[in-house]
Amino acid sequence: MAQGCAFIFVCKPGSHTLLYEWVADFERTGEVATRVKTRCNGQQRLTDTYRWLNDLPLRDGDDALKVGWCELTTTDAEGKVLYRNAWDSSVPITSDKVVVIAAAGRSRWKIENENNNTLKTKGYRFEHNYGHGKQHLANLLASLILLAFLAHTLLDLYDPRYQHVRDNLSSQRTFFEHLRALTFYLPFDHWERLFDSMIDALQPAQPPPRRRANTR
Repeated sequence: MAQGCAFIFVCKPGSHTLLYEWVADFERTGEVATRVKTRCNGQQRLTDTYRWLNDLPLRDGDDALKVGWCELTTTDAEGKVLYRNAWDSSVPITSDKVVVIAAAGRSRWKIENENNNTLKTKGYRFEHNYGHGKQHLANLLASLILLAFLAHTLLDLYDPRYQHVRDNLSSQRTFFEHLRALTFYLPFDHWERLFDSMIDALQPAQPPPRRRANTR
């Protein structure tokens, strides 16, 4: 905050006891602001219920930092709770901001799942202990892996050929195996031709034309 930055942290009853005592008091008086949104994720209809409060003490003491608090609960059509979490933030929470703040809070897990775990388990082989070489080799290899990951991320966002091939293969590991095998045995003039050949091979086979019955 001294550097002009804001924060959003997970806020659980077990770790923020005093803050949740304040939340409970406001619940009893019916002063917890609420917003409900419905959405469809392609398979089922979901309901997102947002609750929030402002100016709650982060800890005990007169000098405690005052924060905003918000909670997101996602339920299905039968009312079953699919997701629930809460956050505290230095940003004042309003009806307009609560959805964005909750989305930002939820996105923190993507750093682990879509970045660290991908680099470790999805074909990049970026282990936690990347112990090659005694001087600069480990840093060099790690940097090359990160550059490759950046290039693949950009291709996944903007290259239709790349997107098509990835969508038609079962996993990213399989995708890398296909790329490795093709470029080991076959020369390609350029990137587009490589992916055009993969797209052609991944097209579903057309059934042979049906023979007309002999009516004579």
